Amino acid sequence: MAAPLPCIGWREYLALPDLGIDSIKAKIDTGARSSALHAFEIQGGEENGLAIVQFKVHPQQRSTRLTITTQAPLWEERTVKNSGGHAQLRPVIRTTITLGGQTWPIDLTLTRRDAMGFRLLLGREAIRHRFWVDPGRSYLQSVRPPKQNPSLTPHP
Repeated sequence: MAAPLPCIGWREYLALPDLGIDSIKAKIDTGARSSALHAFEIQGGEENGLAIVQFKVHPQQRSTRLTITTQAPLWEERTVKNSGGHAQLRPVIRTTITLGGQTWPIDLTLTRRDAMGFRLLLGREAIRHRFWVDPGRSYLQSVRPPKQNPSLTPHP
């Protein structure tokens, strides 16, 4: 008999170590097949004969203070329906994710998510056979960082 799957909430903090992102708040969305990362200044390129994609990420929700510039091999380009039901051609990267003590590879589409509440949408393909989702709870496999007092945060 297989061990029961661990449970995650509808939102969790996770890491994308290959991209240099130690912590990013993700919405777990079982209604979405694929996962999407908010990325901007997305540019294709080539390195050592392989297609790559370079991009920037604001990993903190509702903040543009921290910008991570990163790159990854371009896995493919895929047509995905956005939240408005419109088809978009998006670059797809394959990267690792760490959540709840587990690390595994996932496919991530890159797209601007400025208007969306979460910088990362984790779709059902990324969590299939790994977790159960409790849609009424949050942070079951991660720790919510303490809120920072904006008056104490240094300005650049």
